[in-house]
Amino acid sequence: MIVLDAIEISTLPKQQRTNLINGLSGFKSALLIGTTNVAGQQNLAIFSNVVHIGANPPLMGIIHRPVSVEKHTYENIKSTGCFTVNHVPRKLYKNAHQTSARYDRATSEFEACGFTPEIKGSLPAPYVTESFIQVGLTLEEEIKITSNDTLLLVGSIKEIYLAPGIIDEEGFIELAKANTILVQGLETYYTANFVDRLPYAKP
Repeated sequence: MIVLDAIEISTLPKQQRTNLINGLSGFKSALLIGTTNVAGQQNLAIFSNVVHIGANPPLMGIIHRPVSVEKHTYENIKSTGCFTVNHVPRKLYKNAHQTSARYDRATSEFEACGFTPEIKGSLPAPYVTESFIQVGLTLEEEIKITSNDTLLLVGSIKEIYLAPGIIDEEGFIELAKANTILVQGLETYYTANFVDRLPYAKP
């Protein structure tokens, strides 16, 4: 086994340390966050730090980096109180990755990166038409993680849109059928393959 203690980790070159720590939590879903500002300008950004918070009430969270520079996604969520979460289909992972580029506020990543915005339901935030799984949320609370000044944005799920054939009668979403892309770190992408579905474990 390779052993790295806290001192060795802290002295690694920045990029090497970033790659190492980002990979420790394993594969994550690559998700597109759709927002708009009060002037109607639409924004789209790829995130890998979207987490399940709870099912009753239905909540999802976004871990957001410290707001030390202009952050369009964060500013839009704060100003309008809503956002969408959209799964990235396999054929568009390169387009999704491109949304991480630092476009100016006047440029919509939808247009720049080849996605189609779709306004529907009860929220003004845009969905990604090409996504097979789309979730609309309103901002419920913002929690500051003081250890590193990151933010946990907790969203309440208000509406869900699913492509036909990817959900069963028990409510289980078959992510492999949706061709949802996974990401390791910030720029390495994978696909998911079904292995097994086990019964609820009991002693």
